[in-house]
Parts: sequence; C-alpha cells; structure tokens
Amino acid sequence: MAGNDGVVRGTQVNNPGPDWNHLRETVLMMELAVAQVEAAMTDSNASVDALTGTFTTMANTIKLINERISGLADTEATGPVKMELMMATMNVAGMVNQAIVAFQFYDRLSQRLAHVNHGLAWLAELVSDQDEASSTAAWAALQGKIRSRYSMPEEVEMFEAVLVRGLTVEQAISEFMEKMNNKGDDIELF
Repeated sequence: MAGNDGVVRGTQVNNPGPDWNHLRETVLMMELAVAQVEAAMTDSNASVDALTGTFTTMANTIKLINERISGLADTEATGPVKMELMMATMNVAGMVNQAIVAFQFYDRLSQRLAHVNHGLAWLAELVSDQDEASSTAAWAALQGKIRSRYSMPEEVEMFEAVLVRGLTVEQAISEFMEKMNNKGDDIELF
C-alpha cells in the first residue's frame, strides 16, 4: 500500500515486486517491534499510575487511622483493641511498602524497555539507509548513541558483555543472572 508520499508501505512478502527487499522487510519488523513495545508500555503505565494513586491513598489512610487510634484514651477496654488495630495497620503498611518496591522494579523495567525501543528505532533507521547501513562510522555512532542512553549499570554491563567482550546472548544473560542472584536487594524505599 502506498502512503500519501507515494512510498510503498507495509510488507510485500505476499506480493513481491521487482523492488522487494529483505532489508525493507527487516525494517518493517523492527518498526512493528517498536510499536508493540510502545503500546504495551503505554497500557501498563496507565495501570501503574492508577495503582500508585491507590497505594498513596492507602498510605495516607493508614496514617490517619494510626493518628485516630493514638488519640483514643488508654483504658482497660480500649487498650487491647488499640493494639490490635495498630498491628493491623502496621501489617497493611508493610504490604504497601512491598508494593512500592514492586513499583520500583516496574520503573526499572520501563526504563530498560524505553531504551530498547529507542535502540530498535535507531537501528531500523540506520538499516533503512543503504549508504549508512554499510558505514562502520554510522554503526559506531549508533552504538555510541545507544550506550550513552543507558542509565543503569546493568544495561551498560550487558552492552559491554555482548558488543565489547563478544559474549553470546545466552552467556550475557547467564552472567547477568548470576550477578543479580549474588547482589542482594538494593531497591530503596521512598
């Protein structure tokens, strides 16, 4: 199908013409991957935003309940009930903190996926230009651009493992998983 600019858009594998090109099909597949990741991130961000609002409200409600409980007189009748209610709110507060940790993991995942998405889009752009695709300088620039976008040490380490040290994807992931298993929990609560 041709777009408004006369350029043929979409796959031509089922109706290949003389201008059919495997690189063009590769670019289309990369663009599809970018679109799918972006759509998934947009959907999940809306859900996480709703959950974040819910957990913020829960934390504020827990604080209000604890303030009200603390304001009650300590009598023989109310003492055990106050203690039970304080224990219950502490339990819920612990669950809220666990949810916050999960949100932080989600935030890291979103950042990584955004970086992958940018990298795929830039790769599709490079591969779609035959002159650029055969230029080592263009590839070096692309790799530098992708590397500079990373904000987490794990991303840089994966980049270095695959592109610099030449590990296979399986080796790089295995090394990454081993490191993560030995690392411990460094997520900070906010």
